[in-house]
Amino acid sequence: MSRIGKKIMDIPSGVEMNIQDGEVTVKGPKGVLKIPLPAHISVVLADDKKSANVKVEDEEDIKQRALWGLIRQLVANSVAGVQKPFEKSLEFVGVGFRIALEGKTLKMEVGFSHSVRVDLPEGIQATVEKQILTVSGIDKQQVGEFAARIRRIKPPEPYKGKGIKYTTEVIRRKAGKAATKS
Repeated sequence: MSRIGKKIMDIPSGVEMNIQDGEVTVKGPKGVLKIPLPAHISVVLADDKKSANVKVEDEEDIKQRALWGLIRQLVANSVAGVQKPFEKSLEFVGVGFRIALEGKTLKMEVGFSHSVRVDLPEGIQATVEKQILTVSGIDKQQVGEFAARIRRIKPPEPYKGKGIKYTTEVIRRKAGKAATKS
């Protein structure tokens, strides 16, 4: 039994959910998201369309049980995202580290001999405030993946803490080489 899969999802006012042809469509004030459903999993809307539940054909099947909670959480994240976009903040730490937003392109100077340019994917918005980049969008998975892609350009190093890090991330610092007396 999946503890997460059994939970009933509340659908707030202003959000519509439609299920047809093996796909869940969630429509809200911020946009529309579509989630494909695996073969043995279905989403059932309540009669008042204020809640939904995820069902599996065989609760004893390991593969179906594994997907049960995943699909429920993906649908719940879609319902939350079309109401209020998800956000991830990245901080650029280092001397000379800069970031600028030029149209739909991020221009970053992060210690290389050249500047790094990254195009924003469809559905992702970015704002820059001093050394902090905030990435937002209605699809939680897409926001997280794009933020991770930016962080991979120059991950923080443990000696001085320079690099691109999440604002909530704590970098464990290492002691450098100690000078010896002769």
